[in-house]
Amino acid sequence: MLVPGAEEIWLPLVDEPIGSIVQQIQQDDPEIDRLVGSPHRILAFRTFAYIRVGLVLGQLLFDNDLPPYDGSETWVEALLRDPKHHEALVQEVRAVAEEIASDPTYADEGPLGPDDAARERFRDFARRQLAQDA
Repeated sequence: MLVPGAEEIWLPLVDEPIGSIVQQIQQDDPEIDRLVGSPHRILAFRTFAYIRVGLVLGQLLFDNDLPPYDGSETWVEALLRDPKHHEALVQEVRAVAEEIASDPTYADEGPLGPDDAARERFRDFARRQLAQDA
């Protein structure tokens, strides 16, 4: 009996559309990256943002009448046509980021990527290397 490789049995941690919604909100709001820009914070942020977006979507579905499904769009797409519903999700994701940022568990953790000074040192190094090779 053959056992499939890990890549063959990998399952996404979050079904669509929740992962896409959180990712889009995060991309649209640079403040979120500033708040949760470390490895542990990102993990906690995504975990709780996915859960809370799912809860908000469920509540919106429960509270709003939607037309019968005709195959043209999902119930999530139908809900998100209303800007108030989209804004509710944005506010929820932002609240998760702020809560994670204020959690003392992550106080001593550094940023996920290099800081501005490290980036500038790299740019200087790259310029010198390119000038040397020219």
